[in-house]
Amino acid sequence: MSRSSNLALLLPGYNEELIIATTIQSAMAAGISRRDIYVVSDGSTDSTAHEALKELPASHVLTVMHGGKAQAVHQALEHFGITKKYRWVHIADADSVFCPRYFQIYRQHLAKGDYAAAVGFVQSMRGNWIARYRCFSYTYGQHIIRRLQSWFGVIAVMPGPVTCFRTDIIDQLDFDTHSFTEDFDLTLQIHRKHLGKITFIPEAVNYTQDPRTLRDFYRQSLRWQRGFFQGVRKYQIGTRPRLIDASVMYQMSENILFFLQFFVFVPLLMYTSHNWWYLPFAFIFDFSVVSLLAIFAAFVVRRPDILLALLYYYILRSIEIVVFLQAFFEVMVMDDYRTPQTGWATTGRRYKLTSRALSDIK
Repeated sequence: MSRSSNLALLLPGYNEELIIATTIQSAMAAGISRRDIYVVSDGSTDSTAHEALKELPASHVLTVMHGGKAQAVHQALEHFGITKKYRWVHIADADSVFCPRYFQIYRQHLAKGDYAAAVGFVQSMRGNWIARYRCFSYTYGQHIIRRLQSWFGVIAVMPGPVTCFRTDIIDQLDFDTHSFTEDFDLTLQIHRKHLGKITFIPEAVNYTQDPRTLRDFYRQSLRWQRGFFQGVRKYQIGTRPRLIDASVMYQMSENILFFLQFFVFVPLLMYTSHNWWYLPFAFIFDFSVVSLLAIFAAFVVRRPDILLALLYYYILRSIEIVVFLQAFFEVMVMDDYRTPQTGWATTGRRYKLTSRALSDIK
């Protein structure tokens, strides 16, 4: 086996019995061989490993003590000898469904440059109203913001479902992140240690499952934001004259500006001018911009149902702002969450895929 030309797929999971087999089948259909797929079950209490063994040989399935995603990945890399056998390792979430030719697309892009890591395009599967909102935000966020980040070399987050590492940098990464979002922590490590460029491959689309209830949406968003601020605190984002610091600070400013616009500036203008028309004017202007983005997203992914998300966009966006402020207060002000975190939060978000859901993936 030639190490210089190979790509491995590692699927870490915790209680993924409903989806792991579909993910493995999807990966093989997307252009990777069964012999290059590995699964690590992080102390799952269900039949995750058993389901994986239906698709893979026993030598490619590992069960470790429950300790979080990052630690499970690190143990699997060593156990399977992936860094010695392969030049690249793609790490994907266990609920992933890959687009056709996903791995051929990845290989073609990786051969074009000297990268330390690469990320594909995360997309939501068809689902409920929350999935439509996520599809909208994922589409314009990645097609616009992540493309710009890639051009300037400041990709701030390598999403769990679509991240690929060059294996010779693995031993320079600390997988003991103690974070809710180990993906963000590892991304900042690559930047802070100057390990190389992270590139974006928008044609490599990976479809993931979203929360099905408002409660799970809130919990997942809170975990992400807590992990975000853990990384900001740990790597002292904003204290160094680096482009990556500016990129992360921009992400923070989006939420801050939304909050200030509707809850500080507009009310202040209304109070000082005694003119209540400032509120509907600000809303109409903002909604017009959001509507144009929604139309763009619906056109790009050929899903007109995304436009329905405009009906409740401000409800979910407001929840995200509340979560952002809560996490900022907890982590940055109260200095909470310094103890190790396991990083898994999949309970209530996994479900078996129907043939119709799979047929929509192109």
